[in-house]
Amino acid sequence: MSNIKGKVIIITGASAGIGLATARKLVQEGAKLMLVARRQERLEEIVQNFPQAKICYFVADVANEEEMKKAVEKTIEIYGRVDILFNNAGIMPVAPLSQGRIQEWKQMLDINVLGVLNGIAAVLPIMKNQQSGHILTTASVAGHVVFNQGAVYCGTKFAVRAIMEGLRKEERESNIRSTLISPGTVETELHHSINIPEMREKIEKLQEDIGLKAEDVADAAIYAMATPEHVSISEIIMRPTQQVD
Repeated sequence: MSNIKGKVIIITGASAGIGLATARKLVQEGAKLMLVARRQERLEEIVQNFPQAKICYFVADVANEEEMKKAVEKTIEIYGRVDILFNNAGIMPVAPLSQGRIQEWKQMLDINVLGVLNGIAAVLPIMKNQQSGHILTTASVAGHVVFNQGAVYCGTKFAVRAIMEGLRKEERESNIRSTLISPGTVETELHHSINIPEMREKIEKLQEDIGLKAEDVADAAIYAMATPEHVSISEIIMRPTQQVD
């Protein structure tokens, strides 16, 4: 029997990419899912594709503290508990610092950093009360290696590494596990958030040529989720075999 069967799992950024790939696999494992994203039509379609599964959705922006609280409250209302939160939403509008794209920087901080904190803040009281839980966050190899013209994006991922390590240390005695998943190039829609055409095309080609599949990262997340409660997979770093940094 799967260690995930019956677990209540919230996934943010669930309408595409890694979030969607993880949801599809978790359905097969018998998990109870709450999918969170901004695109209602995508979420509705996903739920309709699994009529026999225990799967619901909630439209929310992770950067909005109140919306994330409501998503978690709805999960409790439906399922009665929260076992796992997978913080997976993120954007990557990379550009040179010299261009001063301040609004893009703020948006990255809001989604990539505050979005993670909003998710943690919403579930942590519940998990502490349960004396069990698991919080996973999609970071990036960019949280370990700074790449050219990605300073702010990398900064958000370095920040998430620090937050997740702090969470691990603070909540280990509450039996709350934490896992940081740091993939390299992955073939997802992430490049759609890049607003410089030549850079967007470059990243898209890299994804197509050597990128991991979203399913590869989903497998890593599910591996961490499925370990026994006395085992905490603190961090997973994974790259395409041909990736340099």
